[in-house]
Amino acid sequence: MASRFLYLVRHGEAAEGGGLSDAGEEQARRTGERLKNLPVDRIHHSPLPRAAQTARLIAGWLPGVPVAESAVVGDYIPADLDPAVLPPSHARLVNSYTIAERSDGAARARTAIEQFAGPPGEGPADDVHELIVTHNFLIGWFIAHALQAPDWRWIGLNQQNCALTVILYRRGLPPALVSFNDAAHLPDQLRWTGFPAQLRPACG
Repeated sequence: MASRFLYLVRHGEAAEGGGLSDAGEEQARRTGERLKNLPVDRIHHSPLPRAAQTARLIAGWLPGVPVAESAVVGDYIPADLDPAVLPPSHARLVNSYTIAERSDGAARARTAIEQFAGPPGEGPADDVHELIVTHNFLIGWFIAHALQAPDWRWIGLNQQNCALTVILYRRGLPPALVSFNDAAHLPDQLRWTGFPAQLRPACG
């Protein structure tokens, strides 16, 4: 029975204008080179320029693979949490979003899970390999869902730009976190070597 391999990549480093910096472009190209021998069926990406540009650069290494924009893998807060029950730092993050933003984000996150977080339907005979180029929060949300963690646990799961996370979905089995934040394809100057405050992304 077919399984789904879900590849999650945070966009490359962003520049001031919303697209990619030179380093971000190089991160994206190296990610494409890393993925070029995998049987990726489709690439989905956030509507934001930094994710769309990352997806295009990756797709340059995967000729013929369809690339599609999807609002459900955009940049949003993925859960409508009650700040009163969260640690102060988490509560401040949640309170920085309006109630409407939190409600809309939670709805989009549910749709993303329904669409991508499970084995394929009865139709495909072969395994499905899908790549999502998205943002920090949503990758954390997929990981927390796969591990059946509390709804707030995506907070603090920081993704490196263009690092690779892989989740395997098989029928009758819980999701398997195959890899998390794998940046082996990035040279030292293009990856985080530590987590000083200015490199801890709250979102994006």
